[in-house]
Amino acid sequence: MYKKQRHLFTTESVTEGHPDKMCDQISDAVLDAIFQKDSNARVACETMVSSDFVVLSGEITTNCSIDFLKVVRDVIRSIGYTNPEYGFDADSCKILVALNKQSPDIAMGVDQALEIREGFLNENGIESIGAGDQGIMFGFACNETPELMPLATSLSNSLVRRLSEVRKNGTIGYLRPDGKAQVTVEYEGYKPIRIDTIVISTQHDPGVSMEQIKKDLHHHVIPHVVPKHLIDNETKYFINPTGRFVIGGPMGDAGVTGRKIIVDTYGGFARHGGGAFSGKDPTKVDRSAAYAARYVAKNIVAAGIADRCEVQLAYSIGVASPVSIAVETYGTSKIEDNQIVELIRQHFDLRPAGIINMLHLRSPIYLQTACYGHFGRIDLSLPWEKTDKIKVLKEGTRSIGN
Repeated sequence: MYKKQRHLFTTESVTEGHPDKMCDQISDAVLDAIFQKDSNARVACETMVSSDFVVLSGEITTNCSIDFLKVVRDVIRSIGYTNPEYGFDADSCKILVALNKQSPDIAMGVDQALEIREGFLNENGIESIGAGDQGIMFGFACNETPELMPLATSLSNSLVRRLSEVRKNGTIGYLRPDGKAQVTVEYEGYKPIRIDTIVISTQHDPGVSMEQIKKDLHHHVIPHVVPKHLIDNETKYFINPTGRFVIGGPMGDAGVTGRKIIVDTYGGFARHGGGAFSGKDPTKVDRSAAYAARYVAKNIVAAGIADRCEVQLAYSIGVASPVSIAVETYGTSKIEDNQIVELIRQHFDLRPAGIINMLHLRSPIYLQTACYGHFGRIDLSLPWEKTDKIKVLKEGTRSIGN
């Protein structure tokens, strides 16, 4: 039986200095800057970085004025690209701004949902906002960790966050902003029992020996993140396995918004609908519905209804109500999955305006999510990580049982 089998599962994460993650942060910084002045703005901001060059593109409709160049340079500076030797410098890089307004054809369906246009509801109904696109979104939670995330995902995110901490606070002063981590967990069925492999690649100054890098990461990074009881004599470590990582960031690779969507979510442990998050305002269900699906799944697991839960939501552009809601609990639930779907319909408003109101998404909260994962962030206070539906879900489960 599958639950008794041993198997390995691996996830990865990247630091804030990774070129793709730089783009995510710039796009979300633009969104936050606009939301500080205009919470009803429509934003779809894409960023591309290459050696010494940044391009901002996309569609933005707002009544406020933003100093885009300052926003971009502030993000790059906060990440740590402040030295021309890195091949990318916040104060000297070239920036091209190529932003347009949202298409009126799309805006028409978002401004007024199909349900209103066809007379199903009056304009005071919460369906007044239609979904900004068609698509499918997934949310996931499991009881492997206190934050109800897959263990490997939590560990890989924590490792790269720790890498940035020791770089910025000077503990390991020769580190540079770019880096990656990968964690392989061995499972027995659904239970994580040990760490099989840890991979860390970190950008560094020239002249630093591999022996020094390995020593410092084993002392200042890994033990601060990985639980000792999960490490054994068979655990393998690969630190800077190429032997040198001096050239990194945009000088080493071009970056684009939305190329680290698995890093942003569950590390491949659950399915992904394919849509990126960063740079998008919450009328884009790629983002808001993915947050809502996580909120739903986390509350179901926190309520003890299932040990693991994946929620799928599907939308049609211009239509408020989800086309479908589906649940997969992998045989771990106390009630039938279709009964869980009914509980979701009763206790969660999954129309775009309902999600925005439920999770307070018209706030400048997005830059902090653009690196180290959007979910399971115990270092942040994010509305979709709340477990405030436990009581009503438990009551609903009991009523089903009766």
